[in-house]
Amino acid sequence: QVQLVESGGGLVQPGGSLRLSCTAPKNTLRYYAIGWFRQAPGKEREGISCMSARALITNYLATVEGRFTVARDDANNTAYLQVDNLKPEDTAVYYCALPSRLSYWCPSEDEYGYWGQGTRVTVSA
Repeated sequence: QVQLVESGGGLVQPGGSLRLSCTAPKNTLRYYAIGWFRQAPGKEREGISCMSARALITNYLATVEGRFTVARDDANNTAYLQVDNLKPEDTAVYYCALPSRLSYWCPSEDEYGYWGQGTRVTVSA
């Protein structure tokens, strides 16, 4: 079982920024692609980004591209989601996730099997 621990959410004003962190067990993260998801109140979960192992490929949901940036520090088993220029519609619980099976490449959403506990981001004036 892979336990992911998230942190970094909070309340910010529109236009503000946060950095979300996702820490995996020692010597785990480097072998996996990592996905980021969010679920807004009353809405379904949506995938917002995925970074392959070794950061070879990164993709973003169109509505966040240019404002959100993913990064990974495999040596410290931590991935990051930098969220800038936040808008009220970005309000959601944000989750990181790893594929159920060892996978360098970004899988389909149903192949993610390990999830963080979620961190809440609220964007409000």
